[in-house]
Amino acid sequence: MSGPRDDLPKAPPSAAARPLGLDEAPAAPVPKPAAPLPPPFPVPPLFGKYPFEGVTVTDPGLAPYLYLHPIYVPHSEGRLSGHPFMKSRMHLVERLANHLMKGGNFTGKKSKALRVIREAFDELAQKTNENPIQLLVRAVENAAPREEVTRLQFGGISVPRAVDAAPARRVHVAIRNIAQGAINASHKSTKSISSCLATEIASAAKGELTSFAVGRKEEVERVAQSAR
Repeated sequence: MSGPRDDLPKAPPSAAARPLGLDEAPAAPVPKPAAPLPPPFPVPPLFGKYPFEGVTVTDPGLAPYLYLHPIYVPHSEGRLSGHPFMKSRMHLVERLANHLMKGGNFTGKKSKALRVIREAFDELAQKTNENPIQLLVRAVENAAPREEVTRLQFGGISVPRAVDAAPARRVHVAIRNIAQGAINASHKSTKSISSCLATEIASAAKGELTSFAVGRKEEVERVAQSAR
């Protein structure tokens, strides 16, 4: 067999095989096309009607404890029960439903309590033309007491002293008083509890003293002011 012929033309060396010169820079790699971004997940409105966009908390002390994560139906199914200090991770509307369940007709009936809140929100949206979630946030801010009274022992004497209320307790007391005011009003009138709850939230959002929650807040702060 004969060897390779030397008279045939040879192919030029490729860019990867031939050595680079001193003044020659390596070729830049071709960038890969970026992957398309996934479509944004739609934010579910509360009960399929009320959006969470635009809901603001004006009180900076209460903002970390008003949990307003977008959710369709606020029902954690007991996943947060038994864990201390997890109330701040429970939805504000669900906490209101839990306090409504402390009434005699709502004990253990969370779906019924959520239905009452949904009907109250429908009435608020029809009467005020505002987002009921924003009205509830404003009502909690206006009904949250800033001072409370505790008792200190000096020897054998118990003396009342005013103390600042913790933000988590302020939210808890405000939600409890709003629910209690709606339950008390439903026992004294022929209106449904959903209408009483809508009236209580609307009055507390305006800061009116006709609201049970706002009236309790003013009373607690007045007693605390006298005990300073």
